[in-house]
Amino acid sequence: MERLMLAVQYNAYDGGANALQHVEVPIPSPNKDEILIKMEAASINPLDWKIQKRILWPILPAKFPYIPCMDVAGEVMEVGRGVTKFKVGDKVVGLMSPFSGGGLAEFAVIKESVTASRPPEISASECAGLPIAGITALQALSQTIGIKLDGSGERKNILVTAASGGVGHYAVQLAKLGNTHVTATCGARNIEFVKSLGADEVIDYKTAEGAALKSPSGKKYDAVIHCANEFPWSIFETNLSMNGKVVDLSPTLGSVMNFALKKLTFPKKQLVPLLLLPKGGDLQYLVDLVKQGKIRTVIDSKYPITKAKDAWARCIDGHATGKIIFEF
Repeated sequence: MERLMLAVQYNAYDGGANALQHVEVPIPSPNKDEILIKMEAASINPLDWKIQKRILWPILPAKFPYIPCMDVAGEVMEVGRGVTKFKVGDKVVGLMSPFSGGGLAEFAVIKESVTASRPPEISASECAGLPIAGITALQALSQTIGIKLDGSGERKNILVTAASGGVGHYAVQLAKLGNTHVTATCGARNIEFVKSLGADEVIDYKTAEGAALKSPSGKKYDAVIHCANEFPWSIFETNLSMNGKVVDLSPTLGSVMNFALKKLTFPKKQLVPLLLLPKGGDLQYLVDLVKQGKIRTVIDSKYPITKAKDAWARCIDGHATGKIIFEF
């Protein structure tokens, strides 16, 4: 007889939190190079509700019904052919494909190549926040901007917008591992929190200074990790150093077209859309940093899977401080 599990899914685009349905579905089986985990924690990202809102139509999701959430942590229950790094009983954290989804369920199948070991001293909830938000921040800083996280390299002035959110709070902490001066924007209630992450300057985005993205010390930015909603390019441009870059973490068609146009005209200041490339090595690096106490996952709120609608609405609201976590 087929084994069943509890899951949360939606059957069509749109509908928000109210479209989520609690269902029983078959427990998946791992194929070659995949592992089956019993879920202990998952995290929700803005990408999850944006997929539901047709932001990536017609690419995602691949089909309906769709079980959302891609950041997962749990215990290995079964391994597929070819798996060599993990065995039954191992504690892991991983990243599911957005095409298949599957994180909001009692069991999930993930690729070995985008999975990392979780040491016993780090909770599943702490690790579950890392995959999408942490890897995005890491790749933006180390690959796109070129910051060396061992503290070496030329000093750079960095701006992180929406610094109290999921990606932003990791970006501030990671940037401060490098040779950087970090200016950050957030709401007034989170200023002290963002300072505690290591930011050198924090500005309230609702003030005139914050809206203009002006550094209180008058610095020009060598790079911007842009986690907030769209800003006119003109605001960025006046605040950038001669070869400054804006790394856009939520690129729209307009910003991609702007990037292409500026590539053609060869300006030194650039708007660079970031496309996440999931790598197990990057995820393991982040887990190790958490273990060493160099970065931390700040948890906004925790929900059981039975309260999925509440968590979904919280994420859509856009004012979470850190990560929203499901615990199983």
